[in-house]
Amino acid sequence: MSPTLLLVIYCLAIAGFSLVGGLLPGLIRMTHTRTQLVMSLVSGLMIGVAFYHLLPHSVALASESGGVDTTVWWLMIGLIVMLLLLRVFHFHQHDFSGEEGEQHEHAAGHGHSPEHAHHHHHNPGRPAHGLSWVGLALGLAVHTLIDGVALGAVMHAGSHASGVIGIGVFLAILMHKPLDAMSIVTVMQAGGWSKGARATTNVIFALMCPLGAMLFFFGVDVVAAGRDHLVAVALAFSAGAFICIALSDLLPEVHFHSHDRGKLTLAFLLGIALAYAIGSVEPAGIHLAPH
Repeated sequence: MSPTLLLVIYCLAIAGFSLVGGLLPGLIRMTHTRTQLVMSLVSGLMIGVAFYHLLPHSVALASESGGVDTTVWWLMIGLIVMLLLLRVFHFHQHDFSGEEGEQHEHAAGHGHSPEHAHHHHHNPGRPAHGLSWVGLALGLAVHTLIDGVALGAVMHAGSHASGVIGIGVFLAILMHKPLDAMSIVTVMQAGGWSKGARATTNVIFALMCPLGAMLFFFGVDVVAAGRDHLVAVALAFSAGAFICIALSDLLPEVHFHSHDRGKLTLAFLLGIALAYAIGSVEPAGIHLAPH
């Protein structure tokens, strides 16, 4: 399968999963524990993808233009940019249970005050400002564009190979986008926005990652002379962003809830193991510099 066709399939799947994530708040109620398990799994997967896939790709492509030094610099830039993005837009919204009693029980039972639990989790039952979702949506839109660049870059880096390329990055994004879409729609719902407005926002958000992927994949050839260097930079930057998302956005929420720590730790390690295992279905030698 050609990288272009594979990328189109990836983009359609990501958009579809994101749309479904935005519809879930109106269809089912996500429990607190299930949400925490998903976040643990996705955290491990994103960290594993960053270290096992994005960084080796970047080092291989940057071998003629700075090598490891280039990769490390752009890794740090990606991490810092994503950290600042998280701080500015405060899109730390990953509790969809709306179970205020459950959150307080977890907090009281594990050494955390109800105020601490309330600070870290958005409660859909609490009235929200009508425009509070705008900052959340804007931050997540930039975040998902970076995810798209990561997907486009890894597909471009592996375009000289045959086989299932980019599967690790694809899975990390695929499993994370529904959480983001649910966050936006849940906050809009709490703010009293209509179903039509929520649906429109959900569709626009679902298209952001495919847009970033397609723009990078097809646009990078415009600068043919420095193409490999640009792809290497994008991969390292994306690795930093993935690490930051996992360590400063997803895992802290899980860490503050010591209940079910065994299951949450197992889910985290399973995510890392899955990222490593994905290497067995990628083309042999995909992390080697192209000739």
